[in-house]
Amino acid sequence: MPETGASPLPQTPPAHSPLFRAEHFVWLTARVLEQRLFAYHFLNGGPDPVETALDAYRNADGGYGHALEPDLRGPVSQPLHTAHALRVLDAVGRCGGQRVERVCRYLTSVSTLDGALPAVTPAQRGYPTAPFLPVVDAPPSELLSTGPVVGLLHRNEVWHAWLFRATDFCWQVVESLQVSHPGEIQAALTFLDSAPDRSRAQATADRLGRLVRDRRLVTLDPADLDTSPVSPGYAPDEHHFPHDYARTPGSLARAWFTDDEMSRSLDFLATGQQEDGGWPTRRRRWAPTTALEARPMATIEALQTLRAYGREVG
Repeated sequence: MPETGASPLPQTPPAHSPLFRAEHFVWLTARVLEQRLFAYHFLNGGPDPVETALDAYRNADGGYGHALEPDLRGPVSQPLHTAHALRVLDAVGRCGGQRVERVCRYLTSVSTLDGALPAVTPAQRGYPTAPFLPVVDAPPSELLSTGPVVGLLHRNEVWHAWLFRATDFCWQVVESLQVSHPGEIQAALTFLDSAPDRSRAQATADRLGRLVRDRRLVTLDPADLDTSPVSPGYAPDEHHFPHDYARTPGSLARAWFTDDEMSRSLDFLATGQQEDGGWPTRRRRWAPTTALEARPMATIEALQTLRAYGREVG
């Protein structure tokens, strides 16, 4: 029996079990954190090993660093690392208590004048950083970094003084979006899916859904990628599909797509598993290992999405 206390997968032939193949891929390539997450989600593992692995990325200031988010290297805490940490804690039901209180103190310390978060703080200067995440002296507030954090804290019923102004910032930006890009829309959705004012969130999500379709920020026909536009600044193959927005049937984004569109998207996701058992990651690549480090998490997310929609994974 594995050290985690998890029960091993049944010895199903790899060709007939996506989960079996993904398990081998994760043990072969993933960081300890993703290994523990995989065990938690699919092998009956507990949350304690996940928290222990996540602690390796935590700093004394309450934030997280150490390349937890692969696009930022170096030890210093950054909002994007900390958002990633909150996603992990949320996934294992541990997004609360003193740990999150410390996180909120860190968020307060790096907030901009309007109470929101920059994508990258000046502390990153001197460490390897993806070129599309510039390090400047006075970074602006970003929905990309603020929306997911605020959404996850509301989802877990965390209340902290930092949340009030940050929530107002998210509403102001999300309700005024006229031109956007897929990453920003996903950040907006993480906020809207858990925002306390549900009627306001529903109305705002309906408008964003029209924007996504009108601006062609989604690929509705995976069989016709050559004629589907990719948003400026994204990798040539960085298409975004319905399942990238509506990761679960309960997301507000699910209403943006017909049943047929969603089914085609999930079919495409299911057939995306590669020979080594992992799913690819469609993202800008700036360092030799960036895509490799992202693949285990992309694999876990793919399996979670398929399972959420009732697709058989093993």
